[in-house]
Amino acid sequence: MVEAQTWTTRRGSNPRLESELVVDIPVTPTSEVRNYSSITGGLISPNVVTALIIASWYLSNIGVLLLNKYLLSFYGYRYPIFLTMLHMLSCSVYSFIAIHWLQLVPYQQILSRQQFFKIAALSAIFCFSVVCGNTSLRYIPVSFNQAIGATTPFFTAVFAFLITCKKESAEVYLALVPVVAGIVVASNSEPLFHLFGFLVCIGSTAGRALKSVVQGLLLTSEAEKIHSMNLLLYMAPMASLILLPLTLYIEGNVAAITVEKAREDHYIVFLLLGNATVAYLVNLTNFLVTKHTSALTLQVLGNAKAAVAAVVSVLIFRNPVTVMGMTGFGVTLLGVVLYSESKKRSRVAAR
Repeated sequence: MVEAQTWTTRRGSNPRLESELVVDIPVTPTSEVRNYSSITGGLISPNVVTALIIASWYLSNIGVLLLNKYLLSFYGYRYPIFLTMLHMLSCSVYSFIAIHWLQLVPYQQILSRQQFFKIAALSAIFCFSVVCGNTSLRYIPVSFNQAIGATTPFFTAVFAFLITCKKESAEVYLALVPVVAGIVVASNSEPLFHLFGFLVCIGSTAGRALKSVVQGLLLTSEAEKIHSMNLLLYMAPMASLILLPLTLYIEGNVAAITVEKAREDHYIVFLLLGNATVAYLVNLTNFLVTKHTSALTLQVLGNAKAAVAAVVSVLIFRNPVTVMGMTGFGVTLLGVVLYSESKKRSRVAAR
């Protein structure tokens, strides 16, 4: 799964280009998190720690994309919903360990029934986005998947207008033109274009944008603000419960099929366990990058990650690319950068 998917910020200003699983809620105050020395014991400089965290963020985000593509397309494990459910179960277990045992962040309880239903609604949108993203990897290359994912700002602006009636400046809307135009060019030039894969990837991208807008509406009050790792602790089990009947209905007795495959080929056990672990690391490293740098740095890294993931996937899977396809992808990324800068200037002007 991974609706591998960074996300937008809670106000929709950070186009999520990286991982499908990343849950984006404002981080807790610095007084509630550990400093560099508590992690390294003072033996490693802060700059080295930050560089290692950023490298881990890149590796986990690109790694989960490549592993999903390999499992779903090349290895022949054609069960994207069950794979997404494994990711959610992994996030549930690792989140519990990180919060209750390692105490990386303070534990936060759900405060009310209303807040519970808000988180459940986010989980449903999250499931839709991640399942669509993983399903698309069965039919289209990672490079094309990332190009489509770069259009997140467009859908964020659309949903923000439809749901909250929020209007952006003309400069922001103009920046969205190359975002959409680039993906049109890339789609027309994609040698491995698949209509169903394209549509479900669009659905995944729209789902990520919708989640960011709804998340901003539901969980932005000071009384209900939840740390991203605590939010994942609650959302992952809910998402697993949502996905369980879906995978049984659509994919059949996939658990028995997986056990049978494991008896014939033990390699699939390591693939699935590794894939699920990396899916959680996407969330953990996303939090660590934001903690040790800033949301703006994560935004810049996310813009570059799509291009890096596309290049790496082409080198590994050898999928054909065209000059027009690469040009379209480049135009889309340029539009994303212009959009981010326009949003930043709009916020400054509004102060």
